[in-house]
Amino acid sequence: MTKPTIKDPVQLYIGGEFRSAHKGNTFENKSPYTQETLNVVAEGRSEDIDLAVKAARDAFRNGAWGSMKVNERLSYIYKIADLIDKNIEEIAYLESIDTGLPIKQTKKMTSRAASNFRFYAEMVKNRMVGEAYKVDDEFLNYTVQKPVGVAGLITPWNAPFMLETWKIAPALATGNTVILKPAEWSPLTANKLAEIVDQAGLPEGVFNIVHGFGETAGASLVAHPDVQLISFTGETTTGSEIMRNGAASLKRFSMELGGKSPIIVFDDADIERALDACVWGIFSFNGERCTANSRLFLQESIADRFIEQLKERVSNIIVGDPSDMKTEVGPLIHTEHFNRVKHYLDIATEEGAEVYQGTVPSGLENGYFVPPTLLLNVKNEMRVAQEEIFGPVLAVMTFTSEEEAVHMANDIRYGLAGYVWTNDMKKGHRVAEAVEAGMLWVNSQNVRDLRIPFGGSKFSGIGREGGHYAFEFYTEMKVIHVSTAEHHIPQFGKANLASSTATQK
Repeated sequence: MTKPTIKDPVQLYIGGEFRSAHKGNTFENKSPYTQETLNVVAEGRSEDIDLAVKAARDAFRNGAWGSMKVNERLSYIYKIADLIDKNIEEIAYLESIDTGLPIKQTKKMTSRAASNFRFYAEMVKNRMVGEAYKVDDEFLNYTVQKPVGVAGLITPWNAPFMLETWKIAPALATGNTVILKPAEWSPLTANKLAEIVDQAGLPEGVFNIVHGFGETAGASLVAHPDVQLISFTGETTTGSEIMRNGAASLKRFSMELGGKSPIIVFDDADIERALDACVWGIFSFNGERCTANSRLFLQESIADRFIEQLKERVSNIIVGDPSDMKTEVGPLIHTEHFNRVKHYLDIATEEGAEVYQGTVPSGLENGYFVPPTLLLNVKNEMRVAQEEIFGPVLAVMTFTSEEEAVHMANDIRYGLAGYVWTNDMKKGHRVAEAVEAGMLWVNSQNVRDLRIPFGGSKFSGIGREGGHYAFEFYTEMKVIHVSTAEHHIPQFGKANLASSTATQK
């Protein structure tokens, strides 16, 4: 395909119009591969959030969206999916140059976005159903699910397009209106999504995007009294702050936060497949994924052999230009994140770990490249084993028994995901149930099914999205009680009324 022209500047999308920020502020968006400025982006602030909320609230309460028939509303959802399919090559390209993710991976990742919309259209038609209860011969009680109102969606910079659609699709399909605050480091595909929504012809104000920074645009969205829902994916400390800032207006929150997920490999596992899954799980998407298996626990009897094979793999991973189809690991997204990951490698050395790295080919000095990295001789109490690094860095530890493996896996504040490799399925089930995490995979890499819930425990999040579980967050459950007979109603005050009437006569 012909490489698309990057829009300059990227504008806000409010009330069905592309517009500059209220104060005219902009910020630069730079390439993680070259450090060159790709474009400038409108920087929304509180005034822009106010305009977006007003547009979304009017669309929900007074516009066609709030009273639209379900099938008509879902026709827009299907149309968005069709338009995503038509633009998927451009979207994958924009995602790659904006984030540094290898194009081969963004093509697969962004292609899932259309499925998110079609899936939730089908879910609303077939699974958003109420319950009915008949009480003796006197009552019929039933439930209905209604949209909550204005949904504020705050999305991260890793896999931005897919994660944006993952939230937008159920929010719109269930009848809410949306304000998206995308990550400031990855604005390009969010802007493309606004163009697609505009082309789909959604009523004005149903979908809005305010680009900007978390401390201004994001904070204003969270604190706004007319925003009823906040769905956030990102770092744990930020999630905690968002909940504090939104507490005064009693918002409902869905939080998918940080992770430091274990992969436990027992000596009876299929070693070659476990090795494939381990390498993919930490080094794909440049290691910038919340469910990455960033802590490897090896049973001692296989540790030396497994580590030698890991070193061989790491040395042969192709690091390079994210637009090259051969590239397996690209540059990290931003200088700030690059420096953070590099700092953790310094911490690893200070803590006594051995740092083993692949190579970055010459000529890539301008990119934010961290080569695939193994941290060996790690102890579970080290910072590099306990804190989320969010890069292509794998902390390797050993264990002797099943009990020790479970204890080490759980001895951390996070609880998002976990992976278990063993050919003893009784043990696989036991360990999967014992590991404190929201999602476990046994003898599998991170393969997702849209029907199942997604989310974590402990410091990794609150609530679940995905499948019909998203309805619990994006809809309000209403119970309607209908009398079907002349049931008894207490008659307070009636006896005294009769006595008073008799006295007056």
